[in-house]
Amino acid sequence: MPMKIPLSICRGKTILSRKEQVIGEDFMGIPIYRFRFNCTKCSAPLSIKADHVNLDRAVESGANRMTEEEETTAGSECFITNPNFISTHLLCYNNHDGAYVIHMPRTVVHMASFHRPHSQICTLAFDRTFETISEFRIPFTFKSGYHGLVGSCNGILCFTDFIISKSKNVYLWNPSIRKFKRLPNTCLNQTQVLNVAHGFGYDSLNNDYKVVRFSWTRTKWMPPPEVEVYSLSSDSWKRVELGISWRPNVISYSFNGILAFPFVSGHLHLILSFDVNSEKFKDLPVPDEGGLVAKCLTSYKEKLALIKFGHGAQPLSKLCSIWVMREYGLLDSWNKLCVLPIEISTDFIGFTKYGLLLVRHRSRLVSTNSELERKHKSVLIDPEALHEKEISNQIDYHLDVATYMENLALLDGANVVSY
Repeated sequence: MPMKIPLSICRGKTILSRKEQVIGEDFMGIPIYRFRFNCTKCSAPLSIKADHVNLDRAVESGANRMTEEEETTAGSECFITNPNFISTHLLCYNNHDGAYVIHMPRTVVHMASFHRPHSQICTLAFDRTFETISEFRIPFTFKSGYHGLVGSCNGILCFTDFIISKSKNVYLWNPSIRKFKRLPNTCLNQTQVLNVAHGFGYDSLNNDYKVVRFSWTRTKWMPPPEVEVYSLSSDSWKRVELGISWRPNVISYSFNGILAFPFVSGHLHLILSFDVNSEKFKDLPVPDEGGLVAKCLTSYKEKLALIKFGHGAQPLSKLCSIWVMREYGLLDSWNKLCVLPIEISTDFIGFTKYGLLLVRHRSRLVSTNSELERKHKSVLIDPEALHEKEISNQIDYHLDVATYMENLALLDGANVVSY
């Protein structure tokens, strides 16, 4: 909640809340919820409700919203800093049916020297339809001018510099409370670093958010990387040993051409599986098939998924098989969900929370008003029903897409900025 709300009566604090649906109100089909509180000092009632348009909360009764100047002068903590309240809000939000995705233009290396308009604009959209809800600007910048999305976890977004791969600048951003934080410099002194990759996940045992940093002093994948882990609760980095053999022959690129570490069942996945809770690496069992062009790991309905691309029966065609690990960590639980025959000109962008696959079908040049234009079609595919639905939004293949939710988790420590 990006605001402080002192009680109208005693200006005390509130902690416990009761959640209820606002009858007769919704936002484009999504239920609107109200939270009722009582002040722990004078028992005065207070109610607020969701404001989906502005990614905010609206005060209904019992309190007054403070201005930025009043917040600075008051210097008092808002009741939402209570860890139990934050955890309860997160649990309630995970249990309701509304879901969002957030997407933004992604820079391509060979286009980095050209200006990309709106490269700092994020778009919030509905998960099931990809219909736009709102747009907002990323409130910080990098030296290169290009943001690279590391990942999204419980509504907190992690960014690093896309162009300067060995940059130590990493940001965490919570749009729901309008705060971002620049992470401290890493603990390793590596003057010869050539390549860096990051992962972002949530430690459910310790209610902590962690960033994992892999760095190579030579060509990526060889030799094994140096690994560091940042903890939001301690606001510091520490070195972590692999403790297991490194297998650089395993392909782990995302299907839209960028390196991604899917966070599933408390683990980040690259060449190995990294347990965010214990900070230990494990082997990752995957089914093996011959005749593959490429393969990658991703997340499907909060389960680990493996996408394999092979040659199709027809020229300029390929087969896409989607495997899902039904029980995490067990090789025998891999199940082939479906096989999709696709054209080689089909661009895979990503999965939504509900398991819909967003793709773009590229088409040939067509003549429009004596000019040649290339028409593309963006669709959502249900891999289980094999149903395809065209969406009105024209989606760029070079797009970062992540699931999104509201979260009141605070970004504490040094280098925190409110806006």
